[in-house]
Amino acid sequence: MTQHAKSWTLKPGAMTLGDLRAVWAAPAKLILAAEAYPVIEASAAAVQAIVAKGDAAYGINTGFGLLAKTRIPDEKLEQLQRNLILSHSVGTGELLSDAVVRLIMLMKIGSLARGFSGVRPLIVDTLIALYNAGIMPAIPAKGSVGASGDLAPLSHMTLAMLGVGEVRVNGELMAAPEALAQAGIAPVVLAAKEGLALINGTQVSNALALHGLFMAERLLEAAMVTGALSLDAAKGSDSPFDARVHAVRGQPGQILAAQMYRQLVANSAIRASHLEGDERVQDPYSLRCQPQVMGACLDLIGNVGRTLLIEANAVTDNPLIFQDGPNGQAEIVSGGNFHAEPVAFAADTLALAIAEIGALAERRIALLIDATLSGLPPFLVRDPGVNSGFMIAHVTAAALASENKSLAHPASVDSLPTSANQEDHVSMATFAGRRLDDMAHNTAVIVGIELLAAAQGIDFHRPLKTSPHLEHVHHQLRQKVPFFDADRFFAPDIEAAKQMVLQGELSSTCKNLFAPLYA
Repeated sequence: MTQHAKSWTLKPGAMTLGDLRAVWAAPAKLILAAEAYPVIEASAAAVQAIVAKGDAAYGINTGFGLLAKTRIPDEKLEQLQRNLILSHSVGTGELLSDAVVRLIMLMKIGSLARGFSGVRPLIVDTLIALYNAGIMPAIPAKGSVGASGDLAPLSHMTLAMLGVGEVRVNGELMAAPEALAQAGIAPVVLAAKEGLALINGTQVSNALALHGLFMAERLLEAAMVTGALSLDAAKGSDSPFDARVHAVRGQPGQILAAQMYRQLVANSAIRASHLEGDERVQDPYSLRCQPQVMGACLDLIGNVGRTLLIEANAVTDNPLIFQDGPNGQAEIVSGGNFHAEPVAFAADTLALAIAEIGALAERRIALLIDATLSGLPPFLVRDPGVNSGFMIAHVTAAALASENKSLAHPASVDSLPTSANQEDHVSMATFAGRRLDDMAHNTAVIVGIELLAAAQGIDFHRPLKTSPHLEHVHHQLRQKVPFFDADRFFAPDIEAAKQMVLQGELSSTCKNLFAPLYA
């Protein structure tokens, strides 16, 4: 995908994670590369030739699932496709966010435009028109098992193209016919194969997992910053970040994480103040083993990104149209690319990283409020006893870390047969991806509380300063949250710190430091 000012040119099969992050973060006009259209047209013509020939072909002139042996007359093929969408629009729960819906639409456009799905250019162009007009289909979050594709949520996406149901425009719900009319977009009448091509595929599962991935990246950055700040607040040692320690182990994420920690704490006056005469020999693991734990998370997040990027560029509907059949004729082939097992595994492993980022941060909060370990005032407040300080903020962090342990249980190990046992093993990838948002918000709160606690610890060391990087983060926080001098209504402070984590503010001024994460 190539960026042109405020527009994007999509080359099917060639999206990058950077492209997907940008679409997730903000809308921009989408243009499909001109070379995609002849391929789309050839695939649509192949479907029409199959219809004209009269041979039975799954999803083109047959029923679906266990009804695949039911032949549909030509005059009912349009009705077949419309009925498919209406009957499969059975989602429930809260609506998916605009950021996730943008990713779904983008990946569906990219998949159809690769020319293996048999849809007309009109279908792709209508999806692009909706996307560019900011018309986000109202897609309920629940109702997919991740095979045969994300049928229910993608049906809700397709409803908008038909001018049925509701959509969201500028954050407000409105009737789809009204939104299409205002944008000058004509509802489509689906031809043979088109409804099935639109709702078969892993785009919803993958979009939810990508959302979790991009949240995890921000959490990783933020937790490395707060972890470094906690190190200085507790007067910990930077010796465990020595490059030689990590080189002899050889784990690439660990080596990179240690390098980032060295840079984050470089030139700290607090560290310089206890280089000599410190009776402690080793710090607790939550300080000392940060490169090992966060480096492992970094590697895992990188592996997940590679899997999800492949899936984002993939063709995952069924059946598929290939132009290289016998005697040069188009051939329709039924397969199972709609099975989202790669996405389910990726989302499940990403859940481990999100949980561990929060678990390690919770341990550092516990360390900071414990005067026997940190050397700071009990519960990080003056006059403890009269003031409870950070006592119950830590309880909140502990509650959320524990909740994440339950949410991290793998979804992919579960399967319930559907469609009268025709679809007898499913991936549960949609839930695997969906639960990542809850986990990420839990971890953002934990890391936000650590930010508040570590900054409080730094203040108790004044006039000594921490490193330049960390002083800037401390200053950013103090612009929004003052020093905790006595007990006060604490929840707004925690929410402000959480938002700093979610918005990437802790690393915003040192992006070059974190650039290797995305190399």
